[in-house]
Amino acid sequence: MTLDDLARSDERRIFVLDTNVLLYDPNALHVFDEHELVIPITVIEEIDRFKKDLNETGRNARTVSRRLDALRQSGSLSRGVPMPNGGRLRVEMPTAQVSLPEGFGPRTNDNVILSTVLALARRAGKRRVVFVTRDTNMRIKADALGIQAEDYEHAHIEVDERYGGVGELALPGARLDELYHRGWLPFEAEQADEAGVFPNEFLVLQAADNPGQTALVRYDRRNGRLRLVPRHKEGVWGIFARNKEQLFALDLLLDTSLSLVTLDGMAGTGKTLLAMACGLKLVADEQRFRRLVVSRPIFPLGRDIGFLPGDLSEKLNPWMKPIYDNLELLVGQQNDDEGDRRNGSGPRAPSYQPLLDQGIIEVEPLTYIRGRSMPRQYLVVDEAQNLTPHEIKTIITRAGEGTKVILTGDPYQIDNPYVDATSNGLTYVVERFKEVPTAGHVTLRKGERSELAETAARLL
Repeated sequence: MTLDDLARSDERRIFVLDTNVLLYDPNALHVFDEHELVIPITVIEEIDRFKKDLNETGRNARTVSRRLDALRQSGSLSRGVPMPNGGRLRVEMPTAQVSLPEGFGPRTNDNVILSTVLALARRAGKRRVVFVTRDTNMRIKADALGIQAEDYEHAHIEVDERYGGVGELALPGARLDELYHRGWLPFEAEQADEAGVFPNEFLVLQAADNPGQTALVRYDRRNGRLRLVPRHKEGVWGIFARNKEQLFALDLLLDTSLSLVTLDGMAGTGKTLLAMACGLKLVADEQRFRRLVVSRPIFPLGRDIGFLPGDLSEKLNPWMKPIYDNLELLVGQQNDDEGDRRNGSGPRAPSYQPLLDQGIIEVEPLTYIRGRSMPRQYLVVDEAQNLTPHEIKTIITRAGEGTKVILTGDPYQIDNPYVDATSNGLTYVVERFKEVPTAGHVTLRKGERSELAETAARLL
């Protein structure tokens, strides 16, 4: 039985929240309906330790503290206060009468929380006590004590059922002939709902009477039609689609009527490269947007190497190197011909440097995006799977009039310890925006970086 199933059941239960649940989602205080919610005082102490952090965890800690303080206006937290959804919330003090069995080690905060839950479970009688924590080891230890423990399932997405942005549909061969003749077919919302097709979803059409006859289309819900996907035979800044998913991605990225595009897939499928190539075309060539802004969260792979020397640009260079690599590939290799070497000019600036100097391209970390307003910009957020749903919300709400936001990432390559494949911001946005007519998504499935890279991504 999942946490959501427990919360929806008729029997009133007691849910005890661990610190990591509140630091992940301050709204957890309001998702347990009419049940009783208990927060051990040790959790409050741990939240207090995080409140001064200048990151997402610190902001969530401060939010939780403010909300608990506001609830004090309704009564004493120690005796319990009513919640808007019909439940009650109270803060539980530990008791010295209940101690953990031998083998649990010293009296750490985790063990104090477990002893508090154990004491509560013994006093609860027939009422079921459920300990909610995102810490796997805490769930294991709680289970060893005979306490029911669950992960915080709210905002999790079922990975096996994750929306991929591509479907299949069989139509009479005559309809496909009509499609190729005029470039589109009428497809009303009622038909789409019946077939389970979402706005801007791509479809591989197949003739029912001739399986060899196919077509690639995108469902345009606003105009009520299926539209042929253009082939882009001339390429985009030297980049050509190598498979149908990349072709679909180009169609979404170059469509200025869409304000949000999400691309996910394993490493080497071309997500970031395609996004930046289309950005350069729309910004540098067609002036559809004021500038191309590329950003990514700062999370190291493996152990961090510590503080970096230099000014801000030099400090950020190692983190932004993947973006600069893509820019170098798109804009061109450095011009270090024999004449330059003979003149002793030394290493030349990167070929994309003039675009940076002119403000056409802006590369920056997500650390500084809070509070900004970004009108008419093409914003690419790379490695978005390392962001929480709240951080993703902060980014998307920075978009001003005429801005297009592109989120790319691989939900299976996560470096942020506070999210996983089912709770990260990228997966969350894909699921929440799949029915929005101004948003589009596609999952890229085939690696194109190299045969070795694709094999490694698939096997390792």
